[in-house]
Amino acid sequence: MYTDIEIAQACKKEKITQIAAKINIPEEYLELYGNYKAKVDYKLLKDLENKPNGKLVLVTAITPTPAGEGKTTTTVGLSDGLRKIGKKSIVALREPSLGPVFGIKGGAAGGGYAQVVPMEDINLHFTGDFHAIGAANNLLAAMLDNHIQQGNALNIDPRRITWRRAVDMNDRQLRNIIDGLGNRTDGTPRQDGFDITVASEVMAVLCLASDITDLKERLSRIVVGYTYNNEPVTAGQLKAQGAMAALLKDALKPNLVQTLEGTPAFIHGGPFANIAHGCNSVTATRMALKLGDYAVTEAGFGADLGAEKFIDIKCRKAGLKPDAVVIVATVRALKHHGGVAKTDLNKENLEALEKGLPNLLQHVENITKVFKLPCVVAINAFPTDTAAELKLVEEKCKELGVNVALSEVWAKGGEGGVALAEEVVRLCEQLNDFSFAYDLDLPIREKLETIAKRIYHADGIHLPGNVPKQIQQLEELGFGNLPICMAKTQYSFSDDQNKLGAPKDFKITIRNIKVSAGAGFIVALTGDIMTMPGLPKVPSAEKIDVDENGVITGLF
Repeated sequence: MYTDIEIAQACKKEKITQIAAKINIPEEYLELYGNYKAKVDYKLLKDLENKPNGKLVLVTAITPTPAGEGKTTTTVGLSDGLRKIGKKSIVALREPSLGPVFGIKGGAAGGGYAQVVPMEDINLHFTGDFHAIGAANNLLAAMLDNHIQQGNALNIDPRRITWRRAVDMNDRQLRNIIDGLGNRTDGTPRQDGFDITVASEVMAVLCLASDITDLKERLSRIVVGYTYNNEPVTAGQLKAQGAMAALLKDALKPNLVQTLEGTPAFIHGGPFANIAHGCNSVTATRMALKLGDYAVTEAGFGADLGAEKFIDIKCRKAGLKPDAVVIVATVRALKHHGGVAKTDLNKENLEALEKGLPNLLQHVENITKVFKLPCVVAINAFPTDTAAELKLVEEKCKELGVNVALSEVWAKGGEGGVALAEEVVRLCEQLNDFSFAYDLDLPIREKLETIAKRIYHADGIHLPGNVPKQIQQLEELGFGNLPICMAKTQYSFSDDQNKLGAPKDFKITIRNIKVSAGAGFIVALTGDIMTMPGLPKVPSAEKIDVDENGVITGLF
């Protein structure tokens, strides 16, 4: 059996100019990065503004488990499957972060015969977008500290600086640091820290900005800290937005690549869905909608995180409306939610499957009853799945009026996604009563409670310590009408990663509230969630290598 990277390396890729021609992108809008990658100038959208949008298909999943779900694989395979049945589809994904590639997760370009290529480039430096985002983030940090060092005309309180530095690597050593040590000219000593680049507000700003002008305006609104008089200090007051935008001007342009089967793919932006809003860029999604009949995109982790933020943040801000939702699940993962150890997941266990099914059914109910969107459950097939197990999943979903499609895209590529593609086309033709989970005009506390109760099915929220005061201050500063970006563990509906399935009788503890004014949302940090991951005991980096011919191995 071939590994993912061996399958990708054996693929005969088309020149990126040919991929662009499939979706009628004029060459003057292409900026080539070798033969198989290109950036597409966002100015193309202005030429396409009168063209009607295609159908928007969101791929999401059940709550993740160590057994794996295959969301990106399904997204890629579905787009290939739509092409197999004669539909002009384009896939729109996020860029992988280097940290997880070298940590636990490995590559994030799909798997088996449903991948995007060049896989190695996409998983590593790609076109340099993340480096540009990190540089812009750290330029702002440097200008902030320099302002204090040079006299602090804005009266910034060093103890109330909220802006952290960023690096695109899992490095727990940098979570909390003391910097500015040394001589007086070496800076003002203070407590500081690093976030992983994908958690930077600059990443969120880039993904939500509509053009370079909007990008600069959003950058200028970023709150970096507070004065001794409790007034917010912004990047605009530090005059940093112009230089930051200069670093980001190319990163703002979506990246065009292809699937193994030559389906055009936009891969752009990469915020995590557990600590950020978890969606690819608005620009890439809009481009896919204008250039294709079907734009297939994904949102990170389970539907309680990625899909909720896709709808309540991205769709709300960009004026987008999904036409159908795919919820990816595996029989193995559902049995894990039912209490089966990873080592025993290959054995038929209907009792455990029935115990784990409420996780899937709760996600389905959220999509259909809260957001009022049509959806299909895609069972990512494994050879160990039995007919009885698959039948049980199908029966339980049909009780909620939702069909199940077997997805065999990992083994068969687009051909294995035809049944799913046909169901997606059927759903896209249905009218829906799309709605958001909460109204923006609600007070911050009520929005938090609404998400906790309607999406997580919690009893409510717990606001310890200083959090009520933080909420009051944000509302007094005029940020009360922003949407909420929940930072929560991806492994549970609750804020405790050990509560699998569909837990009941719990509250969501919110330990910190802060504003991302540039991105345009309130971040609520719950439980023990961290914005800088660490490496595992045996990181994936130990298996990655490159030979004398430059061929990379071990990358998933």
